[in-house]
Amino acid sequence: MDVRSALKGQYHAAFRMLRECVEKCPDDLWLTGVFPRTFWRISYHAAFYGHLYLGQGEASFEPWPKQRDQAANLWVEDAEEIKPYMRADVVEYIDHVRGLVDPTVDALDLDTDDSGFPWYKEITKLEHEILSVGMSKGMSASCPSC
Repeated sequence: MDVRSALKGQYHAAFRMLRECVEKCPDDLWLTGVFPRTFWRISYHAAFYGHLYLGQGEASFEPWPKQRDQAANLWVEDAEEIKPYMRADVVEYIDHVRGLVDPTVDALDLDTDDSGFPWYKEITKLEHEILSVGMSKGMSASCPSC
């Protein structure tokens, strides 16, 4: 197995797990949590950062057409109250990102020393992709409905 196949398989597994968590979340939990870490926002945060970090770098990121500013923010000092995404919207976003996995991973330059994200210094692109897959799985595994 080559590294690209392994990355694709792990990204697909992470997004399948996240989708399952979103689908299984009881209706009465979707909007609950301590602001800004409500269930819907944590789910969207996981999908957004999985999407962002999937690509070659920040400059090549193409936002989801339904993206709302501040929706992925989980930090109180920067977070704003915004209209929550409905479950179907987050599932749609996850499916959108899942559709990008194979062509995006195929196009990555995994041999560069530049992670593509200035806040990730001193790690290669391959190391960044491995980190991203791990974070995506970690966010999915922490959801309360799984």
